[in-house]
Amino acid sequence: MASTRRHHSDITLPEVARRLMTKLRAPGAFAAFREAMTVRRDAPLSIGLMLQWQAAERPQALALMDGDRRWTWAAFNAQANRYAAVLVAQGLRKGDVVAVHLGNRAETLILVCAAAKLGVIAAMVNTAQRGDALLHSLQLAAARLHVIGGEQWPAWDSLPTAFRHEAAYLCVAEPGGDVSDAGRDLDALAARAEAVEPGTVRQLQLRDPCFYIFTSGTTGLPKASVMTHYRWYRSAVSMGRLTLGLTPDDVFYCCLPFYHNNALTLAFGGALVSGATLAIGAKFSASRFWDEIRRYDATAFCYIGELLRYLLNQPPRLDDRRHRVRAILGNGLRPELWQSFKTRFGIERVHEFYAASEGTNGFINVLNFDGTCGFSPNGWALVAYDRDADAPLRDTRGRCRRLGRGDTGLLLTEVSDKMPFDGYTRREDGEKKLMRDVFKRGDCWFNTGDLMRSLGWGHVQFVDRVGDTFRWQGENVATTEVEAVAAAWPQIEDAVVYGVQVTGRDGRCGMLSCSLRTGEMLDAAGFAAHLRAGLPKYAVPRFLRLRTQQDLTGTFKHQKTQLKQQAYDVAIGGDPVWVLGIDEAAWLVLTPERRRAVDDGALRL
Repeated sequence: MASTRRHHSDITLPEVARRLMTKLRAPGAFAAFREAMTVRRDAPLSIGLMLQWQAAERPQALALMDGDRRWTWAAFNAQANRYAAVLVAQGLRKGDVVAVHLGNRAETLILVCAAAKLGVIAAMVNTAQRGDALLHSLQLAAARLHVIGGEQWPAWDSLPTAFRHEAAYLCVAEPGGDVSDAGRDLDALAARAEAVEPGTVRQLQLRDPCFYIFTSGTTGLPKASVMTHYRWYRSAVSMGRLTLGLTPDDVFYCCLPFYHNNALTLAFGGALVSGATLAIGAKFSASRFWDEIRRYDATAFCYIGELLRYLLNQPPRLDDRRHRVRAILGNGLRPELWQSFKTRFGIERVHEFYAASEGTNGFINVLNFDGTCGFSPNGWALVAYDRDADAPLRDTRGRCRRLGRGDTGLLLTEVSDKMPFDGYTRREDGEKKLMRDVFKRGDCWFNTGDLMRSLGWGHVQFVDRVGDTFRWQGENVATTEVEAVAAAWPQIEDAVVYGVQVTGRDGRCGMLSCSLRTGEMLDAAGFAAHLRAGLPKYAVPRFLRLRTQQDLTGTFKHQKTQLKQQAYDVAIGGDPVWVLGIDEAAWLVLTPERRRAVDDGALRL
């Protein structure tokens, strides 16, 4: 489809070279780049050792801020050692798994570091999961111990009684609360333990696993990807020290959930490897976000693209620029919102990145170009993709074809000793993501499942997920680009686009699920004209479901699976459904008569 995105003529070789030299001249930047690129997987280094070093180097400096609570590096490290002693007393050893059922608070990170010091793997439970999805995740983790925060009891109670009765668990009270059973109170047990460094902390290597990160489950049941100290460390150094240039004088604010790598690896990791202070937000609130930033006097924060869009949708305030934030780090920011966000809030640097929890490679916008998720010095390729066959195109020899500047293709990242694929807890899940003999016999590549556009000089731009892009009237439709046009209509608060099957038609027809701003009524003719003006004819959605709000994961991903299943059936979901025929000037309510006209082809789409 015709792109609504700018193709970045400013990404030229001279400009790339100039910005790169400027970046590498910044204090500590070259050392960070060299460390990230050359550190070995067998190096005797780990998260726990990094915490120990910070406690020795700057014991009284501020490590964590959680509301009104504060931890110095020395206090953080000492409490992690006490937690580790409790885990050992519970029988946990290197290679065992502890399931972390905690929200965003300091105890979560203290527990994670305690486990890391022992070589115990922290399974970061998605705090939004309930019932069957949660049970599936916990069965994948096979944890020997569960640590449950007071805020997570409703989720725990949603599990089968037999599972709960058989599971070993400890509790962590909510701040200001208590635990009824003192024998299961982690903090009470830790108060009686000694803050001695576990001997295991110096026996670990970067290759050892440290976390299980669960996928969101938007396309099926969750999978548990394996995160090693190696990938954590390289990402933390690349993002925290090289890209953001964090120092001990910085305050890094994070309100994203700690069960997500953006928070656990990039925010916490970036703060830990640089000695910066991490300021913890319990959860994201668009109306209170900048008040939190000012409360903590933050100089940087991490984001998900939808988070920034929600901030832009807030009414302008006189104090929008009254803060000290100089740089932000995250992924999913739509290019059309990029400059608006920087201008309104006075943010100088937006460091977008692209990575997957289970992936072998990542892209970082180190050089602060607008509208790109940056470049990667490691092996990657964009290859031609057949959307009809839902597979990469291969020639007569079975090889894929690389694409060049300006092209959009499927992103593959190389699997190698330097960039290993650590996979999932179930080996068969990992094998589905790997492609072999791609360019030559014996090579191996990770299939990201994402379509990217090459902007030249190593830079790329996210276009769409393979499963989200669909074909209609013989043309490819990228949902993210349609969503960008729909969300630009002033009445729209949120917009989700997906393809649905229509009786007697080939391909999938575009459908919108929209939420209106408070107090708005849909301008059916105006919205139709807006879509037609901003999109090619074949990309204009033909169905519209109006909802009071969209279903989101804890990391602001839209839950499209159920919407695709509901399609334009007015009997499901209880939401009003509209249709926009080719010959109609405005959206029309989908009555039973119009539904029959759609199905028998009398209403042209």
